[in-house]
Amino acid sequence: MTSAFAGGGGQRSLPVPDGLDGMRLDQAVSRLFGLSRTAAAALVDAGDALVDGVTRPNSHKVKAGSWLEVTLPAPPAPPTVVPQAVPGLRVIYADDDIVVVDKPVGVAAHPSPGWTGPTVIGALAAIGHRISTSGAAERQGVVHRLDVGTTGVMVVAKSEQAYTALKRAFKYRDVEKRYHAVVQGHLDPLRGTIDAPIDRHPTHDYRWAVVSGGKPSITHYDTLEAFPAASLVDVRLETGRTHQIRVHFSTLRHPCVGDLTYGADPTLSARLRLDRQWLHARELSFLHPRTGEEVRFVSDYPDDLERALRILRD
Repeated sequence: MTSAFAGGGGQRSLPVPDGLDGMRLDQAVSRLFGLSRTAAAALVDAGDALVDGVTRPNSHKVKAGSWLEVTLPAPPAPPTVVPQAVPGLRVIYADDDIVVVDKPVGVAAHPSPGWTGPTVIGALAAIGHRISTSGAAERQGVVHRLDVGTTGVMVVAKSEQAYTALKRAFKYRDVEKRYHAVVQGHLDPLRGTIDAPIDRHPTHDYRWAVVSGGKPSITHYDTLEAFPAASLVDVRLETGRTHQIRVHFSTLRHPCVGDLTYGADPTLSARLRLDRQWLHARELSFLHPRTGEEVRFVSDYPDDLERALRILRD
């Protein structure tokens, strides 16, 4: 359910609809006003959600017909691109249409609400790359993304022609994306396909999950090397959902090593000296948007992932 009220600040008043009868107050506020559960709970805690003129706790069960008065915060200012040099970010290839980078850990693809760290777009602006003006202002030129904690190869469009062509190529799966991951345990079978729909986690903000009715999500994998406690796998994505690899392998009870968000063993993570998931965008290939010729780019493992592999092999 998406509310017509989402996106603006100020006071809103409306009766609780029949469909929300008996629901927790924070959940009802979330549903009615298009807020995350965390934001809704904070709003209730602050006394900015009244039920029939009275403040109530988050656990209060609302009744159909009760009057909700909510004071919504002003919408945050849209994020802007700030040119900022990013140590470790390497340009693999650049021409008038595309720029391909090797993204280090701790760098977001583009600015977003709540993120104050470095971005790929900001780094490219700092070194003088002109990026396509298509897309929202803060993510112009971005045709696909890597998680902040995922390293590896990523392409950004510089020309409008490239942006249109690459967006279409990613949408229709004409791009080959290969990742390497180290997952806990040993997969059975050693080679296979995970076909399970993904959507937002029903109870945890910022997490995703395999859920009935989610978006179709397909991951192909092949075990490259097995260690006593883990396996190095080559992963080919047929779809590109948020956290797809992390969610799929966690669902199989083989989470990416170091990925505490999705159930990795903290003891093993500490032994490997990892503070993020062992997941690397290893290879990206696609038809160049201007020449039509296939181009292929490969990224080497960064130092922290290489070190973890050495420990596993010892």
